[in-house]
Amino acid sequence: MDLSGFSQYEKELARLETELSQPATATQPGRLRDLTRRHVQLVELLRVANNLRAHQARVAECEEIIQSGGDKELVALALEELAQAQAAMPQVEDTLKRLLLPRDKEDEANTIVEIRAGTGGEEASLFAADLYRMYSRYAERKGWRVETMSTSESETRGIKEVIFSIEGDSIYRFLKYEAGVHRVQRVPVTEANGRIHTSAASVAVLPELEDIEIEIDPTELRIDSFRSSGAGGQHVNVTDSAVRITHIPTGVVVSCQDERSQHKNRAKGMRILKARLYERARAEALSQRAEQRKSMVRSGDRSDKIRTYNFPQNRVTDHRIGLSVHALEEILDGNLDKIIQPLIEHDTHERLNQLFATAA
Repeated sequence: MDLSGFSQYEKELARLETELSQPATATQPGRLRDLTRRHVQLVELLRVANNLRAHQARVAECEEIIQSGGDKELVALALEELAQAQAAMPQVEDTLKRLLLPRDKEDEANTIVEIRAGTGGEEASLFAADLYRMYSRYAERKGWRVETMSTSESETRGIKEVIFSIEGDSIYRFLKYEAGVHRVQRVPVTEANGRIHTSAASVAVLPELEDIEIEIDPTELRIDSFRSSGAGGQHVNVTDSAVRITHIPTGVVVSCQDERSQHKNRAKGMRILKARLYERARAEALSQRAEQRKSMVRSGDRSDKIRTYNFPQNRVTDHRIGLSVHALEEILDGNLDKIIQPLIEHDTHERLNQLFATAA
């Protein structure tokens, strides 16, 4: 692997360190965060590049000793070291290539996840509740924080729709693969004859960037208040604290009713609206770059049927990469890395092939 062009990264690192040392940088939290992240990336990139450079130098040195035909013991030692260096280099090169992949700013973002019951009636709402618990448990395993923003429950304690945010480290990097239609095949609790039904729920995953450049003109919003609805009991509001926000130009509608304060519901609604409008603009941009949508793994289209949860066979199948895992209960309990890590690896290989095929 040719490392002659890596001097550009050394120069960039020097510029970053100079800027990070400036007192003015410390007064700009956003800029400081971005510079620090890039600094960490460059330090790791150059560390691996220097490691590969050392292996290449050792290979050249050993080959020179071998070709010289000098002392037999020295040649034998050079042959041994040459084999070791050549065996280590592919792994180092692979690591370096991965570090060279362009970083998606969205990968570092917190997310807003929306789950909606689809076909299947009450069984679909129960499945939506299962998915909500699955992602909540996954977030708990990762040390992320979950905040429910809006819920609409069914009569059977299922969920018609739930919107929640997840905050933590690089959340969108893991959850972006979850967008699409999830299917479940099982005997519903309401089925007396024991027949297997197929139901579905859709999942949308929206990056919530702190500096989203989405301008919302207040005059283009219609904000209505109404009384919260629910399953009844003491938690149902008797005041008009629920909020419905309509973005008139796009027709995007957001409703929030979980908080008892109209002000809090409105704030949550604006967060959801902003994320949806950003995702809408992002989807339009991606649709204009067809080459980036060749991979079904990364398309994020909520109409894609991406996964099936088959209870009779204790199987979860991700249709995009043909992966089947016979650990359904474990996955529904939040051990999603069994599915997500192979998706990340598949996506990484696709991007590597595309990047270096283009470079060639």
